[in-house]
Amino acid sequence: MKHKRQFNGKQFVIKTATVGLLLNMLVAPTHSAIAEKAPAATEAPAATGTKQAATPAVKIPTVQSLELDLGSAVVLEPTTGEVLLAVNADKPLPPASMTKMMTEYLVADAVKNGQLTWEQKVVVRENASKQIGSRIFLAQGDEHTVEELYIAMAVGSANDATVALAELVSGSEQEFVALMNKTAEKMGMKTAHFINSTGLNRDDMPSKFRPAEKGETLMSAMDAALLAKYIVTDHPDFTRFTKIQSYQFRERDDKPMVNLNWMLESNKSIANFKAYAYPGLDGLKTGHTSDAGNCFTGTAVRDGMRLISVVMGANSEAHRFTETKKVLDFGFNNFEIKQVVAPKAVIAGNETLPVLKGKKEEVSVVTDDGVTFVVPKGTVSPQITTKLVANDPATMVAPIAQASKVGKVTYSYKGEGMSQTQQKTVNLITAEEAEKAGWFKLLLRAIGDFFGDLFTGIKNLF
Repeated sequence: MKHKRQFNGKQFVIKTATVGLLLNMLVAPTHSAIAEKAPAATEAPAATGTKQAATPAVKIPTVQSLELDLGSAVVLEPTTGEVLLAVNADKPLPPASMTKMMTEYLVADAVKNGQLTWEQKVVVRENASKQIGSRIFLAQGDEHTVEELYIAMAVGSANDATVALAELVSGSEQEFVALMNKTAEKMGMKTAHFINSTGLNRDDMPSKFRPAEKGETLMSAMDAALLAKYIVTDHPDFTRFTKIQSYQFRERDDKPMVNLNWMLESNKSIANFKAYAYPGLDGLKTGHTSDAGNCFTGTAVRDGMRLISVVMGANSEAHRFTETKKVLDFGFNNFEIKQVVAPKAVIAGNETLPVLKGKKEEVSVVTDDGVTFVVPKGTVSPQITTKLVANDPATMVAPIAQASKVGKVTYSYKGEGMSQTQQKTVNLITAEEAEKAGWFKLLLRAIGDFFGDLFTGIKNLF
């Protein structure tokens, strides 16, 4: 049916919507209606309580004030990846036995995924038996468990035990080296290149088992810190091995192997090491060759924050530990972990999202997780930038269960003395159930929308 109407002397023809048309609108809401109600991806205001003027924090001293005497150094917080100190951090250098951290990671992975067991027996082969340097004097044909060899590698830096484990995982040391390099690439290590599982120079490897291609093992301090980050996050039980102070490998051995890490907190009561024992330090790996000098990747926990340190090119065993104390003190004295956004936070200005076919036309939304950043010590209200990206509005159709994922929120922060912007993305979820409206309510809503659009269109003509 058509109706004629006069407006300011002009005649308009209006078609009355049929019930069928209205019912169709219930099933498929128009794109214009969706667009009017749907927020675009926005730089949203920060979650309640997170966008305030930051109070003054401690003044971060310069790295130069530490007077480090090293080839390179790094301090990194592993949960955020924030680098707190970097000196020649990306320069590839010989890592010596810090190379074994990759072997430790891959063997622990093989146990974790069921390829190996700690109790599994390992038969020592020729390559392992011919290793020089730090070793436990394995003979070809000897049998030891994976765990025994792993402890010898982690505590005594035994090259023969390391090669025996590498050959067990991959069949040969060079096949294992290929896995090491592939894993380094996956981890994002930019300079790391391995030629063996131990960190020995090429000329110190048994000639029969040297790789054909030229070159030596290289790794930057940053790459060593990144590798340590994967160890402490993927294998948090690493301290089961790295905290061992001494270990009797065989009953017949004259004396036990002693952990080369003098900085273990547990050494505070041992006369030879107590001057170096560091509170909270529980790993990770030393290294030394004539080319590399003395190196150490350390990790310690204080006040709930774990830090990873790397020093390379120290001039003595003791020096690598005194320099490590300097860089760890720098990290712990000047930075802290802080929760800057609590779980279930409301994003100011984006408290709700529109819902199609719901009893209510909007649903309350919150974040699903809290956000933690490294901040300068003493910072009360760090300035956080918040970006919200909601799901396609067309998918927001009732019923929607409570805690349904409906978008993402990315928080960003860069504080004084920080090397990079920290970011964390959490899910945006519904804080309540969005129930579906009954057919009659949808019909009335569709009629209202129809005539609202109709009269808006007429109004815009004048």
